[in-house]
Amino acid sequence: MPPDTLGCDVLTRKLSKILFVHIRHNLPQIINEVKDKQREAEQELRDLGPPMPSQVADKMHLLWGMITEFVQAYKNQIGGKYDARRK
Repeated sequence: MPPDTLGCDVLTRKLSKILFVHIRHNLPQIINEVKDKQREAEQELRDLGPPMPSQVADKMHLLWGMITEFVQAYKNQIGGKYDARRK
């Protein structure tokens, strides 16, 4: 066998070339899969709505707003003022 086909250096170069070709061939598909997963995650986050507040005062404000909205809807139900747009 010719000496330029034997040894660790030759094996390293050949395996590096094979790995490079494999990465170059599969990288676009991997990038597309990552982008698809990112779009799915972003859509799920949009479906969940805005994030919960992190500050205590903001949490209390949100809670009081929800309670006020519930009480108003309850009063409207009792008074016969049903709003079909409300969920």
